[in-house]
Amino acid sequence: MSDFLIVLLYLAVYLSLSFVYCKLALQMFQQNRYELYRYSKWLFNKRNIAFSYALIYCIVILTIGTIFKNRIVTMFLSVAFAIFVIYKEDRKVYVKDLVLTARVKRQIVVLVILMIIFILLGRILPADILGVLCIIMSYLMIYPMALITYPIEEVIKKRYENEARQILEDDKDLLKIGITGSYGKTSTKNIINDIIADEKYTLITPASYNTPMGITRTVREMLKPIHEVFVCEMGADKVGDITYLMDFVKPKYGVVTSIGPQHLNTFRNMDNIIREKMMEIEKLPQDGVGFINLDNEYIASYKIRNNCRIVSVAIENKEADLVAENIVFTKDGSKFSVKIEGKTYKFTTSLLGKHNITNILIGIAIARELGIDMKNIVKNVKNITQVEHRLEVKKINGFTFIDDAFNSNPVGSKMALDVLTMMPSRRVVVTPGMIDLGAKEDEINKSFGAYMADKADLVILVGEKQTAAIRQGLIEEGFPEEEIIVFKNVREAFGYIYQNLSPKDTILLENDLPDAFNV
Repeated sequence: MSDFLIVLLYLAVYLSLSFVYCKLALQMFQQNRYELYRYSKWLFNKRNIAFSYALIYCIVILTIGTIFKNRIVTMFLSVAFAIFVIYKEDRKVYVKDLVLTARVKRQIVVLVILMIIFILLGRILPADILGVLCIIMSYLMIYPMALITYPIEEVIKKRYENEARQILEDDKDLLKIGITGSYGKTSTKNIINDIIADEKYTLITPASYNTPMGITRTVREMLKPIHEVFVCEMGADKVGDITYLMDFVKPKYGVVTSIGPQHLNTFRNMDNIIREKMMEIEKLPQDGVGFINLDNEYIASYKIRNNCRIVSVAIENKEADLVAENIVFTKDGSKFSVKIEGKTYKFTTSLLGKHNITNILIGIAIARELGIDMKNIVKNVKNITQVEHRLEVKKINGFTFIDDAFNSNPVGSKMALDVLTMMPSRRVVVTPGMIDLGAKEDEINKSFGAYMADKADLVILVGEKQTAAIRQGLIEEGFPEEEIIVFKNVREAFGYIYQNLSPKDTILLENDLPDAFNV
């Protein structure tokens, strides 16, 4: 085989591999919020099989190339590996594929330029060595690309954000409600909307648009003069996030649904989480109103540094302003009563779970604040729709699922298991466990497994290493090992469900990890 042909084959192989790996790297960078710190944690995670395979392959190729100096063997291995990688990538089903936003398109342009420069500078190297370096650089090139594009993205982001700030500032009659919490934000946002939308023209941040750019897009693209109420979800995964969003939106009403150990990798400790979440109340104006969940121990024990009016809700804490009583749970929903100004009102809802009653109480409190008649509030609570992926009961291919796949947390996961116990026939849990809990992750997942032991008849775990702590918790509580099945991915788990389970069974889907935690 001529040297020219060998060089061409190497070029084809390594360009193909570089394309596949660059796409994967950019996809993971996007899923990690375009943050190099988060991307680095994914890239150098010991569970990152894709990067590990690439490194092993590079070491093998370099070894053969330097020791045996057999270019034909090296080429054969290169072609075989390229076919393997491209085949696997073509068959792989991602939870969320790369979204070609304007930002990503700019990043692709910069990545291509950087790779061309790298190849031109490295052309003096042998083709196999340059090719191996290209594979490694497909992952590492994200770093210079991010540094180069950062100033551009910041300028664009600030321009759009300033436009959104001006729109909010100019709309003097718009009533703004900010919602945060370690969990329950999206459910509460949707519940509030369902309760007040009959009386007020409302706009809510869609899906989980709870970042500065998500809120900016909502305001610039969706907010119209007809809207009377803007219900804005505010997310935080590090110190300063809520403070920033409160200065951005400037809501009159603020809601803290709950506080717990979420995003400990970035918050570092619970004190930081508590202080940041409570900024939702402390940054309110003096004529504002804060709505808090007194059943949450972190909220109840926090001394609020703001003289604005506070309205509290609870189920257990009888000192709250609104307390749910006479609660009845069934597989079809919930019933409860609330005493308001000396009169007792009875409510029914199709929503499942104790935490959803707390969320509804917040919605009731806000509706009253807006002057909505109690008769309409009772009616609208009954008509609240189930929130997608949050204890949503659904039928898929004839099987009954409780879909609680959105961002599992220690409190919500236990409530989901409590709901599962109400269901007839065999009860099945499918879960990859909980993530982003820092040093406490294994401890919390082990407790999750222990709590699951007497709530489920069959447990399907997704990811052997990720779910090892859950398995340990189950076994230590006496759960039969033969009723624990482990699969590599969700697709394999669903294949087993459809082939081996009965339509009479109830299947709880607890959490659905993004690809950044599955690759």
